[in-house]
Amino acid sequence: MTDTVTPQVGSETGLATLRRDLPRFDRIDRYIRGDHDGPYTPRTATDEYKLLAKRAVSNWLPLLVKTPAQALSVEGFRRAGITDGSQPPEWQAWQTNRMGARQAQIHRAALTFGQAWVTVLPDPADPRRPVIRGVSPRRMIAFYADPASDSLPLWALQVDAVPASADEAVKGWFIDGTGVTELSIGGKEGTKVLGFTAHSLGVCPVVRFAPDVDLEGRVTGVIEGMIPIQDRINQSVFDLLVAETFGSFKVRTISGMAPEIVRDPETGEPVYDPATGKPKVLPIQADASRFLVAPDPDTKFAQLDETPLQGYIDAIEMSVRHLAAVAQVPAQHLIAGTVANMSAEGLGAAESAMFRAIAEFKNSFGDSWETVGSLCALTAGSPPPERAHVVWGDAESRSLSQTVDALGKAVQMLGVPARALWPRIPGVTATDVDDWAQIQTEDDPGLRLADSIAKVPALAGAA
Repeated sequence: MTDTVTPQVGSETGLATLRRDLPRFDRIDRYIRGDHDGPYTPRTATDEYKLLAKRAVSNWLPLLVKTPAQALSVEGFRRAGITDGSQPPEWQAWQTNRMGARQAQIHRAALTFGQAWVTVLPDPADPRRPVIRGVSPRRMIAFYADPASDSLPLWALQVDAVPASADEAVKGWFIDGTGVTELSIGGKEGTKVLGFTAHSLGVCPVVRFAPDVDLEGRVTGVIEGMIPIQDRINQSVFDLLVAETFGSFKVRTISGMAPEIVRDPETGEPVYDPATGKPKVLPIQADASRFLVAPDPDTKFAQLDETPLQGYIDAIEMSVRHLAAVAQVPAQHLIAGTVANMSAEGLGAAESAMFRAIAEFKNSFGDSWETVGSLCALTAGSPPPERAHVVWGDAESRSLSQTVDALGKAVQMLGVPARALWPRIPGVTATDVDDWAQIQTEDDPGLRLADSIAKVPALAGAA
């Protein structure tokens, strides 16, 4: 695919690709929302079985996305060359677009589907104000010269919906290095241009967020590979519910005893059922407050034990542990009670795999956010930073005293500047760091002494 593709040709190609990928994305979306394929039931299943099959769906998949996503929080941008305490333009754009709250949507979509998109375009009312928007992969597709290595695509297509067939018209936006072309794609009239908005960025301002990209540019999310295990859990839960409903209680049996016949109170004659022609019998009342007696000495009372449920419970827990292991999520985040006898060191070891996965996500998403920051700076009329990095919030389970103690030792024993370690304090944002720097500057003893000397005319003249 070349970079000289026309909006009409690109939009048709992009829409065809979206229509091809949509069934796969829809399946992932169904499962993350709890709309699962039902467990196996016989063809002759009754309404009771069908009700149990609906209740058997236990949606564990959102936890596989929420758990790492909750540890991914951008708290600032740092770029070389800014020493006066001012905020870089990319961080100003971040705050203006309220990305502190919106970033979670992008991270979760990328983890769920394997990729998500972010567009950075000038505000029509103010061309120097960048507008950052996240876009679902079900609504956008981008084409690269090298999909495995390029940070920006040649062009991208965003649609408001993916039609079921090519006969339906859909509204779309073709984005490239010159601007945004608004289109009507498909339908009886074919593809036609509705409008064009130019930008001066010189590149296609669409950034991909993908946690796992191979050398062929293929992406993999967290959810798709977990669906077979999720189906297995649902089947085990269904089997448990069936056993619990129909076999989890003791059954009392009586053999060798004829039931008592219902008789007419006036004549004493047996009362016959008009439907069967057989005498009616009195039901046996068997409960905890009654004794059962029989006049026939050959009558035998017995009991059938209930179906043990522990095996079903163990099977469910085993599948959940498999789910946790494959997804690199600690089992204690999914199964209650698994941390009862674990020490702090054991908990740390159990969570190490998850934090390794989170570190990999930070590397991938951090590079994407830095590209977004460069586009924001370019839109604002500022040169993109040569060296910049994203500041991530610290989500590891360490106490504040442990962190401060470790940072203090780094300052005293290694000579690391204390101010350089402020962003590593848990819960501290880039705004907090800027405020502290300003307060430190204002409280500098040397500056206060200089201000005092400047207020005394004689001393100021002597100086």
